[in-house]
Amino acid sequence: MNAFVFVSFMTGLLMLSSCGKKQQAGAQNAPVAYKTIKVKKADRTIDQKYSATIRGRQDISVMPQVSGTLQKLLVTEGQRVSKGQLMFVIDQVPYQAALNTAKANLEAATAAQATAELSYKSTKQLFDQSVVSDFDLQKAQNALMQAKAAVAQANAAVVNAENSLSYTTVKSPADGVVGTLPFRVGALVSPQMPTALTTVSDNHQMYVYFSITESQMLNMTRKAGSAEKAVKAMPPVRLQLVDGSEYEQTGRVETASGVVDQSTGSVSLRAVFNNPQSLLHSGSTGNVIIPINYKDQIIVPAAAVKQLQTVHQVFVVENKDGQRTAVSRNITIAPFNTGKEFIVTSGLKEGEEIIADGAGMVKEGALVK
Repeated sequence: MNAFVFVSFMTGLLMLSSCGKKQQAGAQNAPVAYKTIKVKKADRTIDQKYSATIRGRQDISVMPQVSGTLQKLLVTEGQRVSKGQLMFVIDQVPYQAALNTAKANLEAATAAQATAELSYKSTKQLFDQSVVSDFDLQKAQNALMQAKAAVAQANAAVVNAENSLSYTTVKSPADGVVGTLPFRVGALVSPQMPTALTTVSDNHQMYVYFSITESQMLNMTRKAGSAEKAVKAMPPVRLQLVDGSEYEQTGRVETASGVVDQSTGSVSLRAVFNNPQSLLHSGSTGNVIIPINYKDQIIVPAAAVKQLQTVHQVFVVENKDGQRTAVSRNITIAPFNTGKEFIVTSGLKEGEEIIADGAGMVKEGALVK
């Protein structure tokens, strides 16, 4: 009797265990509810930002061309100046004295030339009358030539003295804005000093320098046919200022460097922006914003993509044996994306259904409700 009860009890346990395993297996194979979408093509514009440095179209260092004491400072930092406007005056007394001396020497040389001309004419008349010899005539002629040379030297000295005097008034070399003024009235300045009197920045247009990777430049060049065509084909660019605001004027990319920076593996580009209100300043920083346009491309949510190192996958919902099953598929994505969406360049067709959320938790072959 006891043996019968024991056998019956064990039989019941085995049946319960078998049923439990079947229920567990059934639970594992049960369809799971996933959010799905049918992929379709669309247009997207993605903004790419690149760190940038802003420079004036011309940043001209104003250096003194003569030595002396700075007597007048006629501009202030940040002042807008015109080409030819007087900015500094260097002590003119020694240069004015040198000019006066040069002019006096010129007068003396001119008088000496006039005397030599009279002597030559007189000697020539006497020579024609056979009173003096040919030697006397040649001597008078040489004296005249020497006097003319002295006048020419004196003229050159006057020109040099006038130039030196003119250099004591330092004028703006271009239209622009005055930079820092490291020297004040009374300072001794000279052409050999390492620091400029100031810098004049021509900022009616500003150059904005930024860099892209070598691979990006290579892709652009391949598509356009040459680096020059690639630059011309670039769309208008925008500029984000250091405070996060966006500059109201758009710019255009003008040039690309033909040399790759070996330390960074990047190529430098230069964009130009108009600066009618002088809002941009030379030496400032910001971000260049380049819109990347994608036309008629498949767009998927970032949550639908599973990334395995350099491989990107999505789970496509396929009908297998009458059941909706998640099947992984490798895709290729565009190099530029928003972070919330991926642009798929290959691996998916329009109209296919994919799991739209939680791709990292989906298992291969999972049943989809």
